[in-house]
Amino acid sequence: MDIGIVSMRYAKALIEYGKDTNTAAVLYEEMSMLSRNLNVFPELRSTLDNPILSIRDKFSLICTAAVGSLNVSREFSRFITLVLRNHRENFLQFICISFLGMYRQMEHIGVGKLITAVPVDQETGERIRRSAGVVLHVKMELETEVDPAIDGGFIFDYDDYRLDASVATQLKRVKQQFIEKNRRIV
Repeated sequence: MDIGIVSMRYAKALIEYGKDTNTAAVLYEEMSMLSRNLNVFPELRSTLDNPILSIRDKFSLICTAAVGSLNVSREFSRFITLVLRNHRENFLQFICISFLGMYRQMEHIGVGKLITAVPVDQETGERIRRSAGVVLHVKMELETEVDPAIDGGFIFDYDDYRLDASVATQLKRVKQQFIEKNRRIV
């Protein structure tokens, strides 16, 4: 079966289950952390694909990746049990991505990425998140990244849009203008 179809069906079922039990927000937090850990630790994905590992061990690994040492919600536990019983653990990352996308669309949540040359303090990050949320008419989640290569300023990404106010880009534009001007002279 197609990966997209399987992951969308499971994600849609989890969204509906979360709505019915009023735990969609809790499931969103757990799936967010699980998705983040599946991205950061590729060994986790390969471990889950290992057929020698028991379902109980896989369940324990997934729960630890989702909430750490805390207890998972009953709904998350039941969902992961369903995924493992149907041997769909190899689709888990795609299920997470599909679920997060559906939930964000349902709750009007936007995800922006702020790239700066130096770390941004929490107050400034919060102010940017609120301002972007007001302008874009969404609840904004903001990811921050430090990239010294931009030399200063910032780059803000949201969906397919990019606001590039970095020093490196400004210098590149000035250089291009000088090159164009010198071509006309010669």
